[in-house]
Amino acid sequence: MIDNRGGAPASTKSQPRSVVPSNHARNATSQILARSERSAREAVFPDLRNVGILARALVLYVAMVSAYAISITARPIDLLLNLSIALAESLPVAASVGAAWALGSPALRRLAYWQAAGLMVLFTALVAIAAARWMDSVAWRSVPLALIALTAVLVYFHTLGRALSPAVTEARLQALQARIRPHFLFNSINGVLGVLRAEPRRAEAALMDMADLFRVLMRENRDLQPIDDEITLTRQYLDLEKLRLGDRLNVVWKLDKMPADALVPPLVLQPIAENAVYHGIEPTQAAGTIEIEVTRLRSEVMITVKNPFLEQAGAHHGGNKMAMSNIRERLALHFDAEARMVCGPRDGRYQVQLVLPYRKSLDTKAMV
Repeated sequence: MIDNRGGAPASTKSQPRSVVPSNHARNATSQILARSERSAREAVFPDLRNVGILARALVLYVAMVSAYAISITARPIDLLLNLSIALAESLPVAASVGAAWALGSPALRRLAYWQAAGLMVLFTALVAIAAARWMDSVAWRSVPLALIALTAVLVYFHTLGRALSPAVTEARLQALQARIRPHFLFNSINGVLGVLRAEPRRAEAALMDMADLFRVLMRENRDLQPIDDEITLTRQYLDLEKLRLGDRLNVVWKLDKMPADALVPPLVLQPIAENAVYHGIEPTQAAGTIEIEVTRLRSEVMITVKNPFLEQAGAHHGGNKMAMSNIRERLALHFDAEARMVCGPRDGRYQVQLVLPYRKSLDTKAMV
């Protein structure tokens, strides 16, 4: 678990200045960037465990079987019979290939796309031959049909992946980061200026933390990252906001049930925390509390952010829906129909909740 770092360094005469928090932040930042470089080289093969991808694959399968049934049907009255026979004959092969694909997705996604596709083609050919012998049918016909169907599915997902990434995804990520950087930079500078004369050591440590934080914000953020990285980024952001807002900002972290090996999209929590500060703390001079909780419920990871709900906050800011819509879009891109975001007032506070599928990190060293 990540240490709860304070903003002020230790005040002892033997140590004229303390840079322990900054050293910790720099080490954490270096680890984040190193993991990002490694993950950028990993291939992205469709994960058939994903509900959305599985649904698309099933639609393609039914469409191709239907097309085959139509092509061999001489009379319209025989279409339903031929379709039923085609589905019955192809279902064992399709189910076997689908099960192997889903179970092998973690290993397949670590290979290059053509390597994973080659393994699936070989497996499909073997299963089609075995099924042809078992059903006493003609192998020279069933094997090519199975391979054509699989190739169509692989080409579809490869084309879809290239269409969505990196062009659209990177453009949206850059738009989000372009909004985060100046707003965060101005607030952080104001916070540092507020304590520069009274607490120069604290201001110096904050400036070093800002430099480390912007190294992470400026990098390319396209792949999933360990949730600890996002927690580190958000902690650093809120520590700097604490300089500006002082006792008005209180943060409660509930991470005792957080799965430390879970993977999440980058920059998914920090913008929500920024909105919580922007709309829940800034509009009033009273102290407010932001509560951030991360838990795991069976195969899902739940990230919940709560902040004071101020109905008059609309006069303070017109709202920043771009960050929320961007997060929704990236959740759909990474997880398809398996992820969702729910926002709105609840029990007198404003709550944003992300529900993500539990994707486990394979980098065990990163969890130490």
